[in-house]
Amino acid sequence: MPSLKTLSLLLLASVALSNGTPLHAQSQNSMPAGSKFYVSPMGGFETFLKEAMDKKKVPIELVDSRDKADFEISGAADSQKAGTAKKLIMWDWHSNEQASIQVTNLRTKELVFAYSVNKQSSAHGKRSSAEACAKHLKEKIGGK
Repeated sequence: MPSLKTLSLLLLASVALSNGTPLHAQSQNSMPAGSKFYVSPMGGFETFLKEAMDKKKVPIELVDSRDKADFEISGAADSQKAGTAKKLIMWDWHSNEQASIQVTNLRTKELVFAYSVNKQSSAHGKRSSAEACAKHLKEKIGGK
């Protein structure tokens, strides 16, 4: 069962999004390539997210301290393993994954990006959700 904090973060990101599209700040160039990002702890999801940002070549510099960062990535993720009925009736052992991330400019405290993903029957679990988050963050920053 997901925690109340996890559900709140997922709901916040879901409300901020319309039709599955990322929330973007109106200011131009709000997250320039090469900016320093700190990824806050997210119950283990931060590891998947960091790996996905490396794999997707998101043009940012990850730092290990919030004090060194221009932006902070926070969020939550939840997995629901396939139940017995799903396995027996649908022959589907894949989990359902939900994740949301928010990027905050640490100087202005402005929310500059938010993205939420819901993957049904995910073959690769949290890795799939993290890669979707990284892909959309890269698009926002302007990476190809």
